[in-house]
Amino acid sequence: MNVFTIFNDRVQAAIATLAPDIAPEDLARITCSPPRDPAHGDMASNAAMVLAKPLKANPRDFAGKLAAILGQDPDIQSAEVAGPGFINLRLAPAYWTGLLHDLLKAPERFSHLTIGSGRKVNVEYVSANPTGPMHVGHCRGAVVGDALASLLAAAGFDVTREYYINDAGGQIDVLARSAFLRYREALGEDIGEIPEGLYPGDYLVPVGERLASEHGTELLNLDEEEMFAIVKPVVIDMMMDMIRDDLLTLGIRHDVFFSERTLHDRSSGESQIDEMLKELRERDLVYDGSLPPPKGQLPEDWEDREQTLFRAADYGDDSDRPLVKSDGSYTYFAADVAYFRSKFQRGFEQMIFVLGADHGGYVKRLEAVGEAISGGKAKVIVRLCQLVKLMRNGEPVKMSKRSGDFVTLRDVVDEVGRDAVRFMMLMRKNDAPLDFDFAQVKEQSKDNAVFYVQYAHARVKSVLRQAAEHVPELAAVDPLEAPLHLLADESEVALIKRLAELPRVIEGAAEAHEPHRIAFYLSELAADFHGHWNKGKERTELRFINHEHPDLTKARLAFVHAIGLVLAGGLAILGVSAPDEMR
Repeated sequence: MNVFTIFNDRVQAAIATLAPDIAPEDLARITCSPPRDPAHGDMASNAAMVLAKPLKANPRDFAGKLAAILGQDPDIQSAEVAGPGFINLRLAPAYWTGLLHDLLKAPERFSHLTIGSGRKVNVEYVSANPTGPMHVGHCRGAVVGDALASLLAAAGFDVTREYYINDAGGQIDVLARSAFLRYREALGEDIGEIPEGLYPGDYLVPVGERLASEHGTELLNLDEEEMFAIVKPVVIDMMMDMIRDDLLTLGIRHDVFFSERTLHDRSSGESQIDEMLKELRERDLVYDGSLPPPKGQLPEDWEDREQTLFRAADYGDDSDRPLVKSDGSYTYFAADVAYFRSKFQRGFEQMIFVLGADHGGYVKRLEAVGEAISGGKAKVIVRLCQLVKLMRNGEPVKMSKRSGDFVTLRDVVDEVGRDAVRFMMLMRKNDAPLDFDFAQVKEQSKDNAVFYVQYAHARVKSVLRQAAEHVPELAAVDPLEAPLHLLADESEVALIKRLAELPRVIEGAAEAHEPHRIAFYLSELAADFHGHWNKGKERTELRFINHEHPDLTKARLAFVHAIGLVLAGGLAILGVSAPDEMR
């Protein structure tokens, strides 16, 4: 139901009558989009300028011929040539009210598209180390990833939400030692201050208490390896339960929790990493060689020796990457490669990673892995989220996960609410810094974006409740039976045109992987609706309930109902509620 796509198709149909042999790749470059100045019309086409060269024609002359054909379309009020060869189209008023009728009849066609054609997409987001509760630093990636997954689902993709559990490696050893210390505390030992390098947070106290309850003093007599075998599964499971509960405060549920440990597991013979390395050798994607020392600070996994290397540089990375350490164990990158291989084997055509800004160095290597493993059949897309600057009383809140002195995600949600957190995290593009001002987020004014949008939906419901109370016979009329052609005021038509933009916004946002575009659109729609409502206070003829014109009242109530449908549909994509009233 993208109106711009609909008329782009009509432009191309007109082209076919003038130039039936034009190449498909030339047609693919033709667009219909909103003009920079709304006074020029409803949409502009670049068709004549795109085709002038292949047709060896003057763009304005060809535009004039196209405009003459398009002007015969009953849905087009005027088709005019502008500038070097743009074709400005102004649609007939009946087309816009017809579009409003279509929206009322099938609102899901406006907020749920088919451009994805059911293609399988994996969106991995959050994936925080399971070493403690979620803090506010995880919040933005969690919201962006979840909204992006919903956006792609709305665009017609088959989406899987995935969380990668980093439950292997040195940080899990530190976590187990920290939990063991709390276990000794639960047994009555005075452990004093938490030693440097261990996790000091009180969130590990329940882990120690559970270990003490289940095992008594028996763990005290075990060596570290035996202790790890018992403590690690317990602490990881409890940390992941905590993380899932934290994410639920934001309404976030993942479909898959993928354990890194499963990539290393050799219980049935070869591990998945072993299998990956064997496959890469057969495909000549790895070799034994040495790397020159990189410029600047040396990365932790660099070794001055011959080693097993992945040919990442052949696929766009800055250098080849080591897969095996000097002690024969696998690098973190080896697990990353095996993990991508798992996703590809599960049939995903797109793998989207939502990562923190500190992971910028991973982008090229992940893209290289995707290109090499899939042979170009699957695409890796990385979206980096910049930091959120959390302000309280004019001062930034400091966070440190290791010290235990940090603001949790739950703290923020409890203070301002799920809806405010989700919406405000999407009020900037993911790669732009974001200031989260507690005072502004709790303010009930137009300066608070989430309040302003939710208030627009509540105002819609208020209008419909008042109509049911004061003109019940009119409010009960099926919106599909309303005489929508009576909606002729300039402000009403502008609002209808804004409603019609939603499919195009969803399509563009899904293609660019930018869910913040939905938040921007809803803010604009809310501003237009509030502005129209305010005009009704000054011009009584614009009020939604007009006792002297019952037919116009029916049309306007249907119109308001449509606005509510679009607001609710857009908020649903963002995971934000659409309240019937504001308190």
